[in-house]
Amino acid sequence: MNKLNVALLFGGVSSEHDVSRVSAKTFADALCEEKYHVYKIGITKDGRWLYYPGPADRMPDGSWELCGDCQPCVVSPDRADHGLLLRGLSGQAIVLPVDVVIPVLHGKNGEDGTVQGLLELAGIPYVGCGVLASAVCMDKAVANTLLDAAGVPRCAWTWAGRAECADLDALEARVSQTLGYPIFVKPANAGSSVGISKAADQAGFQKAVATALAEDDKVVFERFVKGQEVECAVLGNGPAESTRPGEILASEEFYTYSDKYLLGTSRTLIPADLTPEKLQEVKALAEKAYAALGCQGLARCDFFVETDGTVLVNEINTMPGFTAISMYPKLMEAAGLPLPKLADRLVQLALQRAGVRHG
Repeated sequence: MNKLNVALLFGGVSSEHDVSRVSAKTFADALCEEKYHVYKIGITKDGRWLYYPGPADRMPDGSWELCGDCQPCVVSPDRADHGLLLRGLSGQAIVLPVDVVIPVLHGKNGEDGTVQGLLELAGIPYVGCGVLASAVCMDKAVANTLLDAAGVPRCAWTWAGRAECADLDALEARVSQTLGYPIFVKPANAGSSVGISKAADQAGFQKAVATALAEDDKVVFERFVKGQEVECAVLGNGPAESTRPGEILASEEFYTYSDKYLLGTSRTLIPADLTPEKLQEVKALAEKAYAALGCQGLARCDFFVETDGTVLVNEINTMPGFTAISMYPKLMEAAGLPLPKLADRLVQLALQRAGVRHG
């Protein structure tokens, strides 16, 4: 069997650049050299695309950028190329043919349909959700609206645009009367707990709105939910299958970005501390939410289970973290799919969706 040429995209210009580098190292290690030829394509924080031929060990800390062998490259939107254009030393473009792309990019300009649109233009199969599902899941206000329409239970919520946020007193009155305090305030488009605050009063509300607006032009407000935070890993192009949920035991007041990726002090419990019936209920709702938002390939579905047993969806991440402490790969391994097999399955799902047969 011929090797597949895989382009591994990592880094990016979002606030989750550093996490992407770590996740991509996980993929690089999981892709068997006997099956895949991997082109590592790093996107710097200022948006430069570079082909990186060096070892994966230099990706997590960012030192890959210091490699003198890095060369500028782009994904060609010309389907005749079907791959990467690498600027050679002579200045002429060299085409590197690509069979499938793994866009290990978290957050804006990576997980929101932008890169997916480029790959659709190029006609290159890629791992993960398509353009629409990626964009929908990235925008919490749009995703919440569709989940409500599909009858997937979630907490009470509302949203506001930047224009309405100009009158903070009026906005605070509307939101607090609807949801009551405390209120979670989130940018609609950011990802991975970036820009999220918990407001306990009017002063905290105004500060939280400013924090959220620093990340996006839309702000989502959610009723505080007291209960367990659980997550499911979903895999497939439809019908997809979810794992049983695992539980997040956060070390901070709520599961923040630093708790996820920087502190390393949160703990996980697989399966979650729920009854067998409740585990099955969360699993079924994860599959329903995944289908309602048009997801394909993979996604992580996050839930709250209130103290009275009510299950509420929180959000869906279309390119979840693949770090050593990330829940998605842990859940898949617990379900009998360790990383090398999971990477194989994701590549096959990408090819399947594109109608490409291999092997």
